[in-house]
Amino acid sequence: MLPIADNVPSRTPPIATQTIIALNVVIFGLLLGLSPEELERVFYLFGIVPARYTHPDWAQWFGLPMDDLWPFFSSMFLHAGWLHLFSNMWVLWIFGDNVEERMGPVRFSIFYITCGVLAGVAHFLTNPHSTVPTVGASGAVAGVLGAYFVLFPMARVVAILPVFMWPLFVEFPAVVYLAVWFATQFLTGALALIGPQYAGGVAWWAHVGGFLAGMLLYRIFMIRHEPPRSAAPDETAVESAWSSRHRRYY
Repeated sequence: MLPIADNVPSRTPPIATQTIIALNVVIFGLLLGLSPEELERVFYLFGIVPARYTHPDWAQWFGLPMDDLWPFFSSMFLHAGWLHLFSNMWVLWIFGDNVEERMGPVRFSIFYITCGVLAGVAHFLTNPHSTVPTVGASGAVAGVLGAYFVLFPMARVVAILPVFMWPLFVEFPAVVYLAVWFATQFLTGALALIGPQYAGGVAWWAHVGGFLAGMLLYRIFMIRHEPPRSAAPDETAVESAWSSRHRRYY
């Protein structure tokens, strides 16, 4: 299910969210000029390759420094393709502004990076022998989703649900939409532990780790430690996401 919009309006410009998106787009644009061999080398050097830390002989043979922890940061700003970049930045654009508003740009940026690093650690712990580089912002974005899950549970999320190749627009409470998303990541990650063929090239446990990190750590980064606000009456109405007052296009 691809989210299209939520119905929580932002009162301040999401400076950090916009900056993170712009930085990812710029880096992706710079990598477009590389040859496939050069791009692969970048992914191995700056992506998370768990085996570089657990198999020093292999890492030395492959030319990867074993004491370099930089990939746990740099990997979240690399993407493997247009769809990979778009999906991550789209979700960040929809949910990041509201979380940023509760934290402020600086705290939100630190929160985002922290969740991304912890997501990388979760991937490393569940795939310690993998020689495949992992890149992408999905772990950090999952942290934003985890914070949103706690802060705005009664918000409404409009998503596209494909039914027999026909797009169906459906509105969910945020708590339902994000709970289903998390359950999907967890169950698929559990299957991936049984056999790599179930992973599908996705770092599922990075998503799980990032989401849990966001749920557990969001309060540390809040400007004011206040309880999540109650939803306004128009936020719980089915038609509210499409009303002229709250409609948002992306």
